[in-house]
Amino acid sequence: MTEQDYLLAWGAYAIAALGCLLVWFRLTSWIWRWLREPLRVLVAVLLLTPTIVDPARELFAPAIAVTALDLLFKVGNNAWRAVADLSLYMLIAFSVWLIFAALRWPVERWWRARKGETPTAAVEDEPTLRDLMARNDGQQTDTRIDGNGDRRLRIEPRL
Repeated sequence: MTEQDYLLAWGAYAIAALGCLLVWFRLTSWIWRWLREPLRVLVAVLLLTPTIVDPARELFAPAIAVTALDLLFKVGNNAWRAVADLSLYMLIAFSVWLIFAALRWPVERWWRARKGETPTAAVEDEPTLRDLMARNDGQQTDTRIDGNGDRRLRIEPRL
């Protein structure tokens, strides 16, 4: 394998890994933030961690691919090195994320307190379903239409 082939293969892998990361970010966009972010860090480390394959020529390969191929075909002894690299990079990435989250948490609380926001303050002015049913006194009218005939947003139940 020439140097150009090696760089071309890494370029193709980098584009594919970034595409997989984008898909993963999209798939995890609906999850609660404190679960979504560690999952994103995990997948980023799995996809972007290199490990050395040939120390004499300083050739690297993706650690997850080296581990999978060594375990699947039982052809090399690079699996333990790749797992060690994965665990080291995973430890570093999660440590950085924990520091970032620990610093971000008080700043967000301070920012919310400064703006005077509370999570339920925006919802408090909307009537509950129980309030709407009490106002109707059992009538079967559509309360989602206001006096102008415009439709309002649908009423969501509070959890």
